[in-house]
Amino acid sequence: MAAYKLNDFDAVLAIARRGSFRAAALDLGMSTTALSNAIAKLEEQLGVRLFNRTTRSVALTEAGQRFVDQVSPALRDIHQALDTVRSQQETPSGTLRINTFATAGREILGPLVLEALRRFPQVRIDLVTEGNLVDIVAEGFDFGVRSAPLVPSDMIAIPLGPPRRHAVVATPAFFETRDVPRRPSDLLALPCIRTRLPNGALFRWQFLSDGQPLQIDVDGPVTLDEASLARIAVLESVGVGYFMDSDVREDIESGRLVRVLEAWTPPLSPLCLYYPSRRNPPAAVKVFIDLARELFRASASRR
Repeated sequence: MAAYKLNDFDAVLAIARRGSFRAAALDLGMSTTALSNAIAKLEEQLGVRLFNRTTRSVALTEAGQRFVDQVSPALRDIHQALDTVRSQQETPSGTLRINTFATAGREILGPLVLEALRRFPQVRIDLVTEGNLVDIVAEGFDFGVRSAPLVPSDMIAIPLGPPRRHAVVATPAFFETRDVPRRPSDLLALPCIRTRLPNGALFRWQFLSDGQPLQIDVDGPVTLDEASLARIAVLESVGVGYFMDSDVREDIESGRLVRVLEAWTPPLSPLCLYYPSRRNPPAAVKVFIDLARELFRASASRR
């Protein structure tokens, strides 16, 4: 009788969920070649093809769909049983997968992610940053980190810090030959660093005027899709930039950048760590949640 591996069943579900061997391999922490070989061996053991594969797409066969439908509930029960056992661990271990976006990833890296690694040496963390909001359960993540309004209503959420703010900045040299903007509309006369969103649309800079939201469609010589690249361009005096305060705070404090229009950029919702309710979470999940709550209490005491 053939010996089947639980990891192979998880791999089938990951490919079915992602519709791609490459994406599933990234989720599973293995190479695409290793994943393809594992599926080929499982198909040989089962005597049936689970996926139709072309150079452009991957789709379940009829037998593969039936396999996924019947195996998924059983795998959930098995993983819940494993969680129950792991929740009794004295020493937290295993890999935690976290989904967030790039700016938030930079904000939580030091106080939460790296601190967790320092405290719990047997825990590993896989931090994935992407602009699009995903279903963390369907995509196999333990946690998500997003602004509070974006947290799904069926998730448990822990605020990670105080409200955040945007910052409009440029170098002192940039303003030596230009007027400092006094209101958002003044930006229309200045070169700005434009930003493209994950869906391809250009980001319109957000402000608040007399309690009403105001959007400015700025213009400028360069369009970028990542804050770290935009920061480089602003530091080179190419134009005015629009960032989360956390991305340029040190530059402002050091005098490398000058902040303008601060009165027009009100506080935003804080970041939240969120996760689904689990009856017996593994020890690593529990200690990470405790650390997030500790971080929030510390930030609240400083306010």
